[in-house]
This record gives sequence, C-alpha cells and structure tokens, in this order.
Amino acid sequence: MKFTIYQETRTGKRANNEDRLAHCYSRDSLLMVVADGMGGHYFGEVAAQIAVQTLSESFQRQGTTRIRDPFLFLQTGMLSAHSAILDFAGTHHLEDSPRTTCVACLVQNNVAYWAHSGDSRLYLLRKGRILTQTKDHSRVRLLLEQGAISEAEASTHPDRNKIYGCLGGQQTPEIEFSRKTTLEAEDVLVLCTDGAWSGLPGNTMATALKTNALMRAVPTLLDQAEVNGGPHADNLSMIAVRWQDTYADESSGGSSVISTRSMPRDTVTTRLDEFGRNPSHKTELSDEEIELAIEEIRSTIQKYAK
Repeated sequence: MKFTIYQETRTGKRANNEDRLAHCYSRDSLLMVVADGMGGHYFGEVAAQIAVQTLSESFQRQGTTRIRDPFLFLQTGMLSAHSAILDFAGTHHLEDSPRTTCVACLVQNNVAYWAHSGDSRLYLLRKGRILTQTKDHSRVRLLLEQGAISEAEASTHPDRNKIYGCLGGQQTPEIEFSRKTTLEAEDVLVLCTDGAWSGLPGNTMATALKTNALMRAVPTLLDQAEVNGGPHADNLSMIAVRWQDTYADESSGGSSVISTRSMPRDTVTTRLDEFGRNPSHKTELSDEEIELAIEEIRSTIQKYAK
C-alpha cells in the first residue's frame, strides 16, 4: 500500500474535547476511526475513547494478516464498543449511558469498506468532487429526505444535533455499511465529526484536498470550519488519506508517502492518543483521575476483546 495520511482534532469553543480519532496500518491493511462522544462530566470522552480504542486494538490483534471479512470486523468492533460503553455505565451506576457516534474505514487490496453510526461522516473524493458520502443518522437528515425542510434550513434547524444512531445508550446501535469500493490513485478519504463538516461545504473540502498536501489542507479546513462555527464552535476532528496505490508497480512519488511494502508482516503502526494525554483533548480531570480512567477503559475493553 502507498498513501499519505494526516489527522487533527481541536476543542473549538467548547470546554472539553469529546472527539477521538485514530488510524492504524499494517503491511496489507489500513484502519481509520473517528468518534464524537456525548455525555455529562467526562463520560462522552470515555465513550469516544472506548470506540476508537476497541477498533484499534482489534486491528492490532488481527491486522498482521489481511482481515478476512472487513464488514464483519467493523460490525464486531462497533458492537463490542457499544457493549463496553454500557458496561462502563453500569460500573459507574450512571442513569443515562454515555454515547458516541462512530465512523470507521478499512482499506485493503485497494478496496475501501466503511461503516458508521450517527452523524460523523466519511467522504470519498475523486478528482476534486464528492464521489460518495455517508448519510447521517439524524432527525434533520430524515426531514430532508421527506422534503419537509431545505438544505438551507437544515443548517440552522433546532433538531440538527438530534441523532438516532450511536454506540452506547439503551437501543441496539444502527450501523450502516458501505459497498465494497475500489480506490483509484489520488482518491481522498475523509472521516470527520459534525463540528468539522457542519462548517464546511462539501465542495470546499473536495477542492481543497484535490491537490494540496494533507498536512496543510486539513488544518486550513479546520480553521475555516472553526470560524464558521462561530462563538459556540463544536469540537472538530478530521482524518484524511490520499490513496497513492494502483495495481501497477509505480514509484512512491515522494518521501511523504507511506509505503508498507517493506514492513514486516507482524508489525502494526498505530496513531492513537491515550485518554487525557493529548493537549487538544482538554479535560478538567486531575492526573490521578486520568490514570484511573485509563485503567478503567483498558479493563472494560478487555472484557469484550475479540
């Protein structure tokens, strides 16, 4: 595989950052996960952390070879995260379980597979245009499909933050899957939370990521989304990957391109911030409380490790 990848998260104008994001890759597979937590105190952050960490650790266990059934992998990971969040809520005797959206994408053999629950999105961009994007599991999206509101009305609708798909909560999560999608060289996959996409017209994103280096384009897009979000801008998170691989044997095209061809088969590279350790993830917890939360998250996830 050959690709470039960049991820970034910001607090926006909120007190804490409840978004979490991660990516992992082996010689044959790439996984990306974005989650947007919801819940009082620090519990939304925990729900999002459990989601990205559950999927990432599952990939680390299985990713040394190609994932046999990518859609089953995504489904099992999300449902395990859902169960782990409920377990955490029970341990803390919470009346209302914390919840999180989740969007995850697995790429192998030049084919992308993705799944989502909630309103965190995936976009597939090709030649500066949106080829496809996920549909939000939200009240506003249903109203749009029914023709009850317009696109312009959707951005300011009072129900725009109401979602019906998530991990955690008392209902079995609605998880929607993509089709197997073959990638072409220079395709860009974007995974982001609603704090990012709500402040960015899709065409703006597609144009900015067509040719610009990801490590410049993504921060610029997040700058724009944060400004457009105004004084109450939500947390903003984005992972973008530019696929460089083709079925032909070509050069990598630059030192910034990750090539996994020479990676040992038993190696997995992971970019995942431990709970409370990223300055972008502001929290009011003390160091002792962070350490306790880390241990609780680890022990909870282990119960559902598959």
